[in-house]
Amino acid sequence: MQSKHPELNERAQGWLNFLYLKATTPDDWTEDGTPNEWWDQTSTAPMCSFPRFDLQESTYAIGLMADKTPAWREIYSEILDEIAERSITYWAAVDWLSQFGHDPDRKDYPESWKGTLIPEEFWGNYDAPGWTANGIAPWGFQMDPIGADGNLFFKGWLNLTQALHTYVSGYDKWSSPFSLSGAYRSKFEWTQHQLADHLHQQWTKTPMGPHCENTKAWPFCLSAAGLGLMMYDKVFGNNYHSAYSDWLSFTKDKYYGFDKDGSLQWVTMYFDQIKNHHHRTLPPHGLAVAFYAKPQDPQFAELLYRGAVKFLGWDNPAVPISNEFMPDPRMFALGLTVSKEFDDQITYERLKKHAEENFEPRFFGPNDSQFGFWFNLGESWPRGQLSALAMCAEVCEVDSWENLFNKPNFTKYYSPSIQGIDFPSLYISKANHDDQKGKLYFNILDGDKTKSNQLTSIEVINIPDTSKIKIICDGIDFRNFEILSSSEILIHTDIRHHQFEIETGYFLSKESEQRLSKQLVINEQINQQSQSQSSGVTTRLILPSGLNSCACC
Repeated sequence: MQSKHPELNERAQGWLNFLYLKATTPDDWTEDGTPNEWWDQTSTAPMCSFPRFDLQESTYAIGLMADKTPAWREIYSEILDEIAERSITYWAAVDWLSQFGHDPDRKDYPESWKGTLIPEEFWGNYDAPGWTANGIAPWGFQMDPIGADGNLFFKGWLNLTQALHTYVSGYDKWSSPFSLSGAYRSKFEWTQHQLADHLHQQWTKTPMGPHCENTKAWPFCLSAAGLGLMMYDKVFGNNYHSAYSDWLSFTKDKYYGFDKDGSLQWVTMYFDQIKNHHHRTLPPHGLAVAFYAKPQDPQFAELLYRGAVKFLGWDNPAVPISNEFMPDPRMFALGLTVSKEFDDQITYERLKKHAEENFEPRFFGPNDSQFGFWFNLGESWPRGQLSALAMCAEVCEVDSWENLFNKPNFTKYYSPSIQGIDFPSLYISKANHDDQKGKLYFNILDGDKTKSNQLTSIEVINIPDTSKIKIICDGIDFRNFEILSSSEILIHTDIRHHQFEIETGYFLSKESEQRLSKQLVINEQINQQSQSQSSGVTTRLILPSGLNSCACC
């Protein structure tokens, strides 16, 4: 009988297929090229209309999916690696590398930005959110997108992307020096360790938080940067996340307004440290902060979430869901995911209905094997940023976003798992190893239906003794496999729906599980093996002291 482990639904598998295509199709993110058109550089202008936001936001559902199928991670790892590689290019930091000085168009901004995005008292003489203003006083021109005083929204998310790649893949690639594109074709060498330390140091020196565009510090972006430091600390055993905790304690009564009964009244969109101006907005903006704050401070995140939902009437069936305060679908997509995360069933079901009617969910591609949300925009591809956020709700369960960062699964690196999947011809909907029962469960499906019923093979690795395994397929004893080594086998099957159950003989004692659940220690000496990323060599996370990849008992 198949164990009741989480499974990826059809939409999640279709989105994974499309995102794999996006990530693995070569395109040119240098100064001389341009990203493929399916990388979204349009949504939520003027703040988020840059392709790196598609990169960043595409990582979230991947992290959640990887935790649902911990015994199969190769495609997630490949996607995250491709995303992280693009995240250090010219186009990833194009705003910082091209928007110099004050915006020459600021006297011609749309009238609708007056008061909403730009303070009325500074209208006509103030840079809009999204304009980095690299070079203005007092900071001057700074060529390095990481080393700059500002540009928090680039480097904070870069660290989050690299940390998620390390956690999902089990490889510490970004501990080795990487080359970062700077202004005027310059290059800067960094490691993720230096990046995280730099973020921590900058944050501790700026109690209100480092700024994104010059002059503007955003609670939204700072909350995402904190999440990156949180995952970094979990993987590398550091305490850089303390900068976020100190910042949140210091700014809770400065960036948010509550009335006497605790209801959320306003949220700071951004704080201009030069003009000492808090640009306040309505409670719905709290949804953006709540999403990133949930793993870091669940109670405060829920205050923001409930305040936004109450203001919008989303939890009241008598109040119609309206676009009045949020014409941009971004907050709806975030609300859909966060309502599921908080197990707010009334709100979730109402937003789910709204999404089905307004987000234009659609299968497409080869034999309708890909999936995305098109938002009735008449475009050639699903809108990347918005689809990525909406997809989190398709793979999120109650507290799963919080658990991704607070209860990372480190035992997965050592338990039996599968690899060598012919994706996307073959889909994986379930892949889990039960370390107490010593059994590996995985389900395969006919993926893009281009190789239906054709023969395929699946590798199973990390087996303590391949001579003692027993395989059940669709409830029947299965013997069509070959032993590759003492720890690896190769299963021969066909491309259609099958359910596999393998007695692996791998068991993990409670003592060993507790030791594995602590922060992993990275062997820095191995980093020398991956100096050249073009060689394809990567470095593996080593096991904590006293453990190995064999069965622990």
